[in-house]
Amino acid sequence: MNEFELIRTLTAGLPGNDTVVVGPGDDCAVIESPGGGAQLLFKTDAVVEGIHFTMETEPEKVGHKALGRCLSDVAAMGGSATSALVTVGLPRDREVAWLKEVYRGMGELAARHGVSIVGGETTETSGPLFLSVAMLGEVPRGKAVLRRGGRAGDAIFVSGELGGSLAGRHLKFEPRLREGRWLAETFDVHALIDLSDGLASDLRHLLNAGGVGAELMAGSIPISRAARLQGRGESSRKPPLLAALTDGEDYELLFTVAPDDAVAVLDGWKRVFPDVPLTCVGKITEAKGVRIRDEHGVRNLEAHGYTHFK
Repeated sequence: MNEFELIRTLTAGLPGNDTVVVGPGDDCAVIESPGGGAQLLFKTDAVVEGIHFTMETEPEKVGHKALGRCLSDVAAMGGSATSALVTVGLPRDREVAWLKEVYRGMGELAARHGVSIVGGETTETSGPLFLSVAMLGEVPRGKAVLRRGGRAGDAIFVSGELGGSLAGRHLKFEPRLREGRWLAETFDVHALIDLSDGLASDLRHLLNAGGVGAELMAGSIPISRAARLQGRGESSRKPPLLAALTDGEDYELLFTVAPDDAVAVLDGWKRVFPDVPLTCVGKITEAKGVRIRDEHGVRNLEAHGYTHFK
């Protein structure tokens, strides 16, 4: 079974209680706070040597990515991050200087977003090095934006540019926390997710949660320069559009709003975030599945992004 089938199998029948607002299946869990104020966001994520980075990766970028992945999930709920715990599985022969640089990368990103790293765990491992981050955040009561709210006719938007993670973009992304909060506070965003597995896969997660489908416009997909460059020359390279759809680890925001709000979202975004592109890439449909429209017509989109255990 793949990653998502495994998650469904492992979480089926797990106990819960009346503090759980949103459990497994979204970017973060949503939990009632003891004081009855803002609701809590709870998230954990891990990076593993050989899967998410290599020994040749600059260590501060490993730290940046380890923390940034959780921050991106908090952004996808329209929330703010507050604190984190870090677990390190460390081979015996790893240099302490290397690990200090990892923590420097985490610390710099945490400081930019007002996050406190409040502790964690260290353990020896005989396998590859890994870093696991558990993060707490918060969101105004009832304002968390979930994956499941997409409605037929909604405009689908994507922030930034997509593809090219193999060229190193997955190590230097900036989590869209300000953008996610602004969207949640300013507009009636129907559904929101971050792009970690690739547009072709993460869009399907959003659609499956809402029981809807989508039609994408091939000519509107915002393809990064790195994806265009990596598609040149070698026959084994992905075409740029396919890279933008499937490379993954973009850590951009994918969201839907009512068509009447689309122009206001674009205008407001350009005013508040002039350095971050925002693109309408398609619409939500009643018919399930994902289709893509290009100069040859409309066809089913067969491509998928990255999936663990695939």
